[in-house]
Amino acid sequence: MSTTFVMARAAALSVLPLAAFTFTAGPAQAQTGASDGALEEIVVTAQRREQNIQDVPMAISAFSEADLEALQANNLDSLQGAVPNMNLVRGRGSNSSVNAYIRGVGQPDALQTFDPAVGVYIDDVYMARIQGSLFKLYGVERVEVLRGPQGTLYGKNTPGGAIKLVTKQPGDSFEGQAGVLVGDYDRLQFKGYLAGPVSENFRLGFSVLSDRRDGFVTDPATGIEYNDEDTLVARLRGVWDVSDAVTFDFSIDGTREDVEKTLGRLEAPLISIDFVDGAVPRLPAPTGEWNFETRTSMTDQPGQEVDASGVHGAITWDINDTLRFRSITAYRQLETDFYIDIDASEFEIGDVFVGLDQDQVSQEFQLLGEAGNVNWIIGAYYLEEDVESDQTAFADDFLLFGGAPVSFLRTIVDDLKTESIAGFGQVDIAFGRWTLGIGGRYTREEKTYFRSTSTFSDVLGDADPAFAFSDDDSWDDFTPSVSLDYAASDDVRFYGRVARGFKSGGFNGRANSAPDVSTFDPETVVTAELGAKGTFGDGRVLANFAVFSSQYEDFQARVSIGDGIDFRFPVLNAAELDINGFEVEATVLATDALQLSTQIGYLDAEYGQGGFTGSDGVADQPAFSPEWTGRLAGTYTHTFGNGATLGFSVDANYRDAMWLSVENVEALRESDYWLLNGLVRYSPATGSWSLSAGIKNATDELYRIEGQEFRSVGNIQTAYYGDPRTWTIAAEFFF
Repeated sequence: MSTTFVMARAAALSVLPLAAFTFTAGPAQAQTGASDGALEEIVVTAQRREQNIQDVPMAISAFSEADLEALQANNLDSLQGAVPNMNLVRGRGSNSSVNAYIRGVGQPDALQTFDPAVGVYIDDVYMARIQGSLFKLYGVERVEVLRGPQGTLYGKNTPGGAIKLVTKQPGDSFEGQAGVLVGDYDRLQFKGYLAGPVSENFRLGFSVLSDRRDGFVTDPATGIEYNDEDTLVARLRGVWDVSDAVTFDFSIDGTREDVEKTLGRLEAPLISIDFVDGAVPRLPAPTGEWNFETRTSMTDQPGQEVDASGVHGAITWDINDTLRFRSITAYRQLETDFYIDIDASEFEIGDVFVGLDQDQVSQEFQLLGEAGNVNWIIGAYYLEEDVESDQTAFADDFLLFGGAPVSFLRTIVDDLKTESIAGFGQVDIAFGRWTLGIGGRYTREEKTYFRSTSTFSDVLGDADPAFAFSDDDSWDDFTPSVSLDYAASDDVRFYGRVARGFKSGGFNGRANSAPDVSTFDPETVVTAELGAKGTFGDGRVLANFAVFSSQYEDFQARVSIGDGIDFRFPVLNAAELDINGFEVEATVLATDALQLSTQIGYLDAEYGQGGFTGSDGVADQPAFSPEWTGRLAGTYTHTFGNGATLGFSVDANYRDAMWLSVENVEALRESDYWLLNGLVRYSPATGSWSLSAGIKNATDELYRIEGQEFRSVGNIQTAYYGDPRTWTIAAEFFF
């Protein structure tokens, strides 16, 4: 029996509860855990106001602290597999960069001249860069994943969707937590949280996390371990009740990471180029399974460092019972120093240093109101970002002249400035069992870019600068959305939604010669979605279903062209991208002790007519878009006579075959695989402490999550692998 047939049958079985929608009763509920014999309710702010997740007319997945614990969620990529049609992994040869794709839409290149297509937000503050965005999930109250275009209320680079992190807000009573975790690879983690009132109207919360472990990958020639972890995160959050009507909420956070390089595996023959003899073999393609050993020429350079920090302040003013004003002001700063061995070998062919110095200032105003059966919001948004980058490419083993090596060093300095201004609004009108939502956002972005390239070579000669250019441009777009939902009962809701997403254009940040200087156009998507949400069985069963169709235009892609001597990396706007699929999320509280759930996604994504005009590669399907994704999970909690509890959680995640690069090269195609994880946790009746043990990737599956494709330079095709089997033991104390 084929895997596809098994997944199809599972999807069909998961949809069966939808047939019972019209016979359901009980309040709409969701969320891992049980309360009073029913699934717990979860409240989200996907539409900038508090709503039960089942009342929001769009596809959303949400995770509470309890959910994140069951997932053994350490970083943001721990959500991989838990959301249908989402690919969320550590990416781009970095330990801290996030590679996020939702429904086949994401960022195809790590350079700062590309913007993400999936927006990441912390406390409603947009993160403009994927570097440093693979956040630790400690001190997080909730994570919301909004699938499909969010161009009305979020707007800034969210044609694929949005990932919202909501940090813990201190309450009116004192609470604290301390924990220690140990595991294989000498894993050692400490964490602490303390929050409570400082005065009658002022509350503070502080969280800190230190996480260290040895690397998964070893250079057999030196014994040095790579792909390790050494991160320190701290956050201070405060709430000041200025008056009965005004609240000031603020946070200050910082992250420091200092690790070795992130190494992958060379997946294709590596070559050098001789000016006399042409292509010269360097390394053959590997055979057999990878043993997590990789040679590297970058033994003398440092690894990868990240310093990120930010401050945000939000003022909420309840003008009256029906009118609320919010102001969100934020500043964020990011510095990264990344050494990356792209060719993953002892040869100096694709060795690079990338340093990033980024800062952003953002301001958002919101005015929310309600009048009888009408809820509305209007707002304005402003973002100013400056990204300076310093890059160096080392390639002394790439070029030869009659067998003799030709030294090659290229340095790059560039600066990108972005100013984004938007105005938005949405109104939801209820009439009977129907609710009509109409929204729109106008966005204008201006970008200014400067780049200079210097090349140094003992044969080719030196030129300083070899090439330089500057450019500026602006783009604007209107992104409307319309939704209509019907409450068949208090427990069942059907909806339809049409939304447009927009990501502005930009400049080719890999241009090293005049032919590659280009301004690429914005990319846009229009998605139509039909869905149903419902609970039944006295709130013990939840089933959500969505089917969607997206028409994507002018997808931005960086490709690799050249013969090794004249190599180029143009940026192209691909032809249309057609994306269709469906998603199922279902949870059943089988008994008060046993909860079962499944998430299944199907995706049919392919490029329309024309594909990549000008590319010498084959590009039929978008990267990181497996046809099937699925998850089966269960949690069983046994309560002893004295009130103590022993909980067991297990989940199995499936991911279909997918391409790991924009251009569909066979060496970077990952086959389908399953991952199995488990957790056991004991808590006494007092709940004052807990002891847990977990295992991830229990079957020690070997699988690839990301790829680097620069075929025109040494035939570089490198894959990065997911973590091998790991175990942890943790103790936590609550007071």
